[in-house]
Parts: sequence; structure tokens; C-alpha cells
Amino acid sequence: MVAKPIDPNVSRKRPLRRRRSVSGLEKTQPVEPGDARTRTSADRRMAQMREANEHLVVAAVRAQTLTEEAETASHLKDEFLTEVSHEIRTPLNAILLWARMLESKQLPPERTEHAIAAIGRSASALAHMIDDLLDTSRILKGAVRLTLRPVDVAAVMQEALDAVRPLAATKNVHLAFDVAAGSRTISADADRLQQVIWNLLANAIKFTPEGGRVDAFIESANDSIEVRVVDTGCGIRSDFLPHVFERFRQAEEATTQRHTGLGLGLGIVRQLVELHGGTVHAASPGVGHGATFTVRLPMAAGNASAGQAERW
Repeated sequence: MVAKPIDPNVSRKRPLRRRRSVSGLEKTQPVEPGDARTRTSADRRMAQMREANEHLVVAAVRAQTLTEEAETASHLKDEFLTEVSHEIRTPLNAILLWARMLESKQLPPERTEHAIAAIGRSASALAHMIDDLLDTSRILKGAVRLTLRPVDVAAVMQEALDAVRPLAATKNVHLAFDVAAGSRTISADADRLQQVIWNLLANAIKFTPEGGRVDAFIESANDSIEVRVVDTGCGIRSDFLPHVFERFRQAEEATTQRHTGLGLGLGIVRQLVELHGGTVHAASPGVGHGATFTVRLPMAAGNASAGQAERW
């Protein structure tokens, strides 16, 4: 019988693996062909289990975060409802008190005018709160409609300043207005833009102490208009700045407890500015050093004067 030639490139021996014996000396034993496949399959299953566990941990952390956020939101809304009840009751009680005194004719003639003025102020404050609540509801429902047309921002600013002058006069707060040279026309809803500026001015006056100052500026910057309201008021804590435009957050600030209002104005400002395609930013060096609110709005397009447009 003739022996077949042996191919030197093919080894008939099984690969060897080292195994430590009881005595500590290493021995070599053949590696079964299936061992490598089994080990690879096991490693793959372990990797899949580790990945699944990681996903479960991430999901659990996310669920916990969402739960905490929901609880915080619910708590803030409860506080807000309490604040609403208190703030609405205050001007309403004043109206009822002065109305009853007028009705009973208990007031001397020189006090009658004061009573009528007090009723008017309280009614205006109550109407403004209700308007804020309605606007917040419309914003949440996405039901705010803008009627866009070319608007002179300086003219709107002047109207807003005239509207807040009585409020500034009661606190002896000085108002100043400066308009830089350049285009001041944007495509906007004039009424909503005035609401934005009025809220910023009223907020600045509210948090500025007696004898303080509020400055308003309008400047052109590239393809946008910049509106700034700067006050010498109580300022904003750095940790609260990221939340200053959030709904229901104002009520938990200690400083707001000394002032009237629902704290919805800045949230409405942000939503209306964003509907116009703009941005709003708040800055403050810290408590006791005032604050600056900056609104940037795109200028009117070249064909904006051709007609009106509506945006929801």
C-alpha cells in the first residue's frame, strides 16, 4: 500500500491550549472545534444582556425625571391658582369697598374723586389680569392669530410708554426713550407688539424701587430690530434667569410676593415674540443690580407693504 504524500501546509493535529494542572504546571490539551463558537455565542449573549440592562437603567432614570417634572409642574400650578385667587380678590375687594362707600354717601365731596379713581385703577388691574389669563389660554391652545403689516416700532414704543407713564408716576420712576438712526419698520401685529413692549415696561417699573429709572432703546442690527428695556430694579438671581420666561415659575419667586400681578406677562412676551419670528433674552448682573430685556425682531420684507398677512 502506497502512502499518500503529506501536505506540509495542513496539520492533522488539533490546536493545543494550555491548562494549569493541580500542581501548578501548565499542560497542553487539544481545543475542541466547537469551543470557540460556544465562547463567541456566550460573549454575544452577555453583550446583549449588558446593553439591555443599560437601556433599562436609562429608561428608569428618564421615567423618574418625567415623574419629578410632572410633580413640579403640578405643584407650581397649584401655587399659581392660589396666587390667582389672591390677586383677583385684591382689586375686587377694593372696588366693592369704594362702591359701597359711594353708595352710602359716607364720603365727603373731596374724597369722591379719589374713590372713583381708585375704582378705575382696580378695575384696570383686574381687566389686565383677566386678559393675561385669556392670552395664556389662547397660547396654550395655539389659537393666537397675528395680523402682520408694516409697523414703525418707535411709534409702538411711544404708545406703550404713554400707557405706563401713570404707573411710573405713582412710584416716581423716571422713563427715558432713545431711538438710534436707521430703519425702524418691521412686519408685525401692531397690537401684539405693543402688548410685548407694555409688558416689558410694566414689569421693569414694578420691580424698580421708588426714584429708580427705566430706559427703552430701539436699534437696528443687520436685518433685525432690537428693542431693549433696562431698569435699575431689584435684579434677577443667576439661577433663576433660565426660568424667567416660564409660565407658573414667577409665583415661587420670593421677590414677586411683594408685588401685585400673576407673573404671566413675561411668558406671554416670549410666546408673542416667537410668533413674530423673533427672540427675547433676559440678563442681570445679580440681585440689586437691575435687569435688561432684549427683543430682536426681523425687519419687514421688501414686499411687506403690498398687503397684510395672517399668522397663527
